[in-house]
Formats: sequence, C-alpha cells, structure tokens
Amino acid sequence: MTQVPALRVSEIFHSLQGESTRVGLPTVFIRLTGCPLRCTWCDTTYAFAGGEALTLATILERVAAFDCKTVCVTGGEPLAQAGCLPLLTALCDAGYSVSLETSGALDISTVDPRVSRIVDIKAPGSGEVEKNRWENIDDLRPMDELKFVLASRADYDWAKSALAGRHLSDKCTVLFSPVADILPPTQLAEWILADRLPVRFQLQLHKILWGAQRGK
Repeated sequence: MTQVPALRVSEIFHSLQGESTRVGLPTVFIRLTGCPLRCTWCDTTYAFAGGEALTLATILERVAAFDCKTVCVTGGEPLAQAGCLPLLTALCDAGYSVSLETSGALDISTVDPRVSRIVDIKAPGSGEVEKNRWENIDDLRPMDELKFVLASRADYDWAKSALAGRHLSDKCTVLFSPVADILPPTQLAEWILADRLPVRFQLQLHKILWGAQRGK
C-alpha cells in the first residue's frame, strides 16, 4: 500500500445517504477535518478543526468493519488534505463504490476517475460565491453531480441563470436544495416546477430522520 501522510478525520460512521442521487443508500461516511470556506449556512462547523490523525490503513480497517460497499468521503473540504486523493484511490481499489462531496473551490481533475464527484456551486447567500472554481465544470462527467444550496429567491435566480448560461444540466445531474429552516422546501419546489427546470429537487434525508444529530 502506498505510504501517505496521516489524515485528520472528524468522524467515520454508518448511516443512510441523505443527499445526491444516492439518497437512501446505506453508506459509510468518512468526514475529513478542515475547510478553507466559511459558508453562512454550514451545518458541519465542528469539522473545521480537531478530529484525530489516522493512517490510511486504519481508515480502511474502520470502513471495512461496517460491511457496507458504498462510501462517501466528505468534510469540511476533503480535498484540502493531500492524503484525500490516495484515500479515494485506495477505497476504489478495495472495491467500494465511492463518492466525494466537495465545495467546488478546489481542483477536482486529479480525483480518481472511478469516484463520483458531488460538487457544490456556492450561491451568493453562502457568502462564498467568489470561491467557485468554474474550471471544474469542464471536467464533469455524467457520473458526477452539481449541487446548489439555496437560501432565497435571489439565490434561486442566480442558480437558474448559471444553469442556463453554462448548460450545466447537459453535463451531469444538477441538484437544488433549500437551506434548512431558511428557505421553505415547498417554495423552492414550486419555483422549480414553474420554471420547468431540468434539475433534481432534494431535501436532506438524514435531517428529516434524525435532525441535527451528529454521526447520522
């Protein structure tokens, strides 16, 4: 096994995937510590710091203990750690179906091609719209996904303009989500239907089931 620096890990847990087209699938989550962004609506601020330093071998051992073939590497911003790329490759080599949840602020082109990349596009309401790395759009494949988390009508209109102007739905699945407790889900659903948008509406299933409980 390739020797890589220890990764700083906030948590490893088994739950149902709450987002993306994999929603509802039993999944092992590896949440890496650290993120260069500070989105106003972030719900995982505990992952900004702390965690524990784990070797790649230890992470793989803990994942294997759950006996689940679907794995999601998330954060924080997992790509902020150099060890994330070899971790993703090691998971694929071990036979897992792997997805990566990334903020969209860092280069995704070097991620193992077997990984499904779930890439955020930050709307103005996040406070981090200037961090979007639009070059990532050219690297997307049908197995990847784009996610817009929206806090207002202004965010929605901005996302709708980006969707049309950059032909995003021609590249991969596009997800529109409301910020929990800020934008009413029904309102976002009605806007999507009224405008006939080629996107997938989603709610965070894990919050519906378990609220803000950590490790779920």
